[in-house]
Amino acid sequence: MKKRLVGAVAMSTALALTIAACGGDGGDPDDSGGTATAEFDAATGQVFNASDEQGGTLRYAITEDWDSVDPGDTYYGLSWNLLRLYGRTLTMFNPVPGQGSAEVIPDLAESLGEPSDDGRTWTYVLREGLVYEDGTPITSQDVKYAVMRSIHKEVLVNGPTYFGDALALEEGFESPYENPDTDTAAIETPDDRTIVFHLKEPFGGFDFFAQLPQTAPVPQDKDTGIRYRDHVVASGPYMFEEYNEDANFTLVRNPNWDPATDPNRPALPDRIEVTLNVNQDDLDNQILSGDLDVDLAGNGIAAAARTRVINDPALLAQADNPAAPRLWYTSINPHVAPLDNIECRKAILFAADRTSYLTAYGGQYGGDIPTHLLPPQIPGSQEFDLYPAGPDNTGDLEAAQAALDACGQPEGFATKMAFRSDRPAEQQTAEALQQSLGRVGIELELVGYPTGDYFSTYAGDPEFRDSESLGLMTNGWQSDWADGFGFFSQIVDSRTIRPGSSNLSVYLDEVDQLLDQAVAQTDLDAQQAIWAQIDQRVMEEAVILPGVFSKALTVRPQNGTNIFVNEAYGQYDYMMMGVDQG
Repeated sequence: MKKRLVGAVAMSTALALTIAACGGDGGDPDDSGGTATAEFDAATGQVFNASDEQGGTLRYAITEDWDSVDPGDTYYGLSWNLLRLYGRTLTMFNPVPGQGSAEVIPDLAESLGEPSDDGRTWTYVLREGLVYEDGTPITSQDVKYAVMRSIHKEVLVNGPTYFGDALALEEGFESPYENPDTDTAAIETPDDRTIVFHLKEPFGGFDFFAQLPQTAPVPQDKDTGIRYRDHVVASGPYMFEEYNEDANFTLVRNPNWDPATDPNRPALPDRIEVTLNVNQDDLDNQILSGDLDVDLAGNGIAAAARTRVINDPALLAQADNPAAPRLWYTSINPHVAPLDNIECRKAILFAADRTSYLTAYGGQYGGDIPTHLLPPQIPGSQEFDLYPAGPDNTGDLEAAQAALDACGQPEGFATKMAFRSDRPAEQQTAEALQQSLGRVGIELELVGYPTGDYFSTYAGDPEFRDSESLGLMTNGWQSDWADGFGFFSQIVDSRTIRPGSSNLSVYLDEVDQLLDQAVAQTDLDAQQAIWAQIDQRVMEEAVILPGVFSKALTVRPQNGTNIFVNEAYGQYDYMMMGVDQG
């Protein structure tokens, strides 16, 4: 969210969602109003196997390493979901099943923010008795420091740009990494429990900013910059017992966490073990056998396990298939020849086999084939199709050939395609596009990069992707919160483009201006119409190939309790899970 992307106070009311009841239909009800009966989708929209029993170990794994466990340096949904176990923020998404999880509630703060100055100023008061893992008090100055450090994108390259763009920072503001004695009047701390944010322009949805991991407190004397990930100082109920980069880490109980200061976290397991860089098929098999509990990525099981689960009623009864406001897509780089010609980009959109794209993510269990960007869960989403792919969604080769003729490449052309090498679905996507685009002479050289550095070092670095002539790049995005701003601002605003950015291909001043207009709009219907206009304009430019509106076939842990899908993350709520000790 770049400068001026802050809007009317009325947005806070428009964005607030009513908490859904935990109950669901079917199965035997448990004490939560959910169910204890194993059946398909039993943890979607309700709690499965509710329990307040403490103890035991939850075992997580993932096929990759991710950007960082540092709350100020992360932008993966799985990381935001997990870090609530060891980090607390000013506000948080409500940990309940159903649509209520899209609402923000107080966390470190006693209440939601108090706006003043027509929404340009937001004040929070911390709860009493907050301490870190070593027993030292958590203060408002620590929250201020955490936000200030996160603004320095040369060191902490990951994470959103919301605070740096919205705060009324002084011209020439220096981060703590440039000047250890830095200060700013844009964030005031009149006492140890009060923090006041001053914005450039009004923004009624600032409570959504306050739930970002960047507000998790960081003690300045413990900050080691990029290496803070080696020992994040816990403010939540768990702390790091060990952290081995690229291998594994373990969370254990924080002895100084006081549940009286934290009404949101049940802190059920005694121990949480996370293993990184596990082969996807091995990971799936261990979940099905009960040797692992959760795939942290939350993107669903791969093809081999998916076939087993779909064809076995007993296994399917252990599975859920939640939808999320997430789009899997491919960015098309307009700075790489011949893709600097729009007709060459259109040829890709016409020739792409959309069915094979969906197959890579699990077919009917992986989601739906989109023809535009804004997921249907986001208000303002409208159906349209500028690049019809034929009745079977395998591509329109005649239209693709006409586009190639128009761009002066009638025989096709060659370009590179980047994908995250430790994500099997993305490799399968790249291979499927290589095959389908090859039908019209578009040759793809596939290049894989690790997830942990994909945005900070490779595809997300403008200098790298242009110098390496990366023409296509797999990508994915889930809305930071449930409106068009939370979905679009970080992936289509050209002012967010930098190393680590999630915007790999949209360089349109017109779209930047539309974003500003939308957020300044107090009429909700008019605002939603602009989201649809942005969607249309980006698709006209042919810089994004939409692939899948996401669903994920996931398998519940065999010995898990308190399991439900948190719709804010589109994953099981990792903060709420427990272990069945029976």
